[in-house]
Amino acid sequence: MNQEILINITPQEARVAIVEQGVVQELYIERTLSRGLVGNIYLGRVIRVLPGMQSAFIDIGFERAAFLHIVDLWQAGAKEVNVAAQPIEKILQEGQMLMVQVTKDPLGSKGARLSTQISIAGRTLVYLPREPHIGISQKIESEAEREAIRSRLAEVLPADEKGGYIIRTIAEDASQAELANDVLYLRKTWATIQQQAQLSPAPPVLYQDLELAPRVLRDFVGDKTKAIQIDSRETFQTLLEFAATFTPAVQAKLQHYTGERPLFELYDIDGEIQRALAKRVELKSGGYLIIDQTEAMTTIDVNTGGYVGVRNFDDTIFKTNLEATHAIARQLQLRNLGGIIIADFIDMENTEHREAVLNELSKSLANDRTRTSISGFSQLGLVEMTRKRTRESLAHMLCEPCPTCAGRGQVKTARTVCYDILREILRESRQFKPREFRIIAAQTVIDLFLEEESQHLAMLCDFIGKPVSLQVAAGLSQEQYDIVLL
Repeated sequence: MNQEILINITPQEARVAIVEQGVVQELYIERTLSRGLVGNIYLGRVIRVLPGMQSAFIDIGFERAAFLHIVDLWQAGAKEVNVAAQPIEKILQEGQMLMVQVTKDPLGSKGARLSTQISIAGRTLVYLPREPHIGISQKIESEAEREAIRSRLAEVLPADEKGGYIIRTIAEDASQAELANDVLYLRKTWATIQQQAQLSPAPPVLYQDLELAPRVLRDFVGDKTKAIQIDSRETFQTLLEFAATFTPAVQAKLQHYTGERPLFELYDIDGEIQRALAKRVELKSGGYLIIDQTEAMTTIDVNTGGYVGVRNFDDTIFKTNLEATHAIARQLQLRNLGGIIIADFIDMENTEHREAVLNELSKSLANDRTRTSISGFSQLGLVEMTRKRTRESLAHMLCEPCPTCAGRGQVKTARTVCYDILREILRESRQFKPREFRIIAAQTVIDLFLEEESQHLAMLCDFIGKPVSLQVAAGLSQEQYDIVLL
């Protein structure tokens, strides 16, 4: 499969689009003023220990305290047989300094999620300085290949090595020299982090993961990557130097884009971003998806729409659901949706059809870089999934709740607002004795008072014995109004 990686750089942000067969599959955005925290290592201070929740709040220098759970607290020897892990209150005390790493960015009102099991990513390996074991990516399936790469790594490890490593998928074809270079780089990085932690005062960040552009070369480029286009000369030169040191095979794929049209406009990436923010996703057959993202979960509803099929109704449903599996997998990656995901496929009575849809969904999600698990169809016919959430979704990064509806997705009708105003004037007339009431509201509300609701307004004026005047305020939304006592 031909894959192109497009990198758009501006002073305020970096954007990366991964395009396969002419279709955008993944989008990554990193803003200069709000870089993600995942992977960063801090020297934090314990500010509160919660024995009942077996967790602690850690101050790492941000407005909201970060969160550390007992399962993310590394304990020497706790995984050994017959060695019981201690409760958190026996390990941590308020005021204690602790080296921690961010595993999940702050999301909404929640602080960052932390771990004391430090991991440092390289090109082919992930270094675990506190965990003496070697793990291998599950995507390397051949047992012979797993043993071969384990042996190659063992041969280059220094005799005094006390840490462990995770062999990444990209290491499957790595030479012994590449593994050795990665080991050397990772050990030097860890030594620098330890030295930084000993300084007084320690720097706010002991280690910060690579910026988005070089991280692309480290994590995303593979054999199927045909070209990497960068529209910034400075970033292009930086990536050439980075590739020369860490990923020599990638150098030939780097291209400096100098065309007149903006790179993302040429490939319609901006249009794809706009479509990824919409609730409705059209399917080629005429069907469509409705995607609703809430704080608790994301729901995806599959509909046949204008697709009528050519054989029978069951066949129409089956084909729509099969097409939807590919669209769902793509949208999860494109929008970076995480947490609990509920997919409501069109009801299928045929058991074989249900199994085929599940298999196709699993196959479509196989290339997702983020861990996703599927629980199958529930008793209500819903497919339940979970997808690891490590950073903000595309919508949360680019959008904010509507100031008019406050995120409800709907506003009160002009008539409802009229009746709210009439009730409030009646209530205030019992407490205050003004000469006149003045309603300041949106044009739609004032128009309704002048036309269909004029009789009700006149009846209120007679009842309270006070005149009520009307004034349009162009800056107010339909739900906003003010009642002035004159």
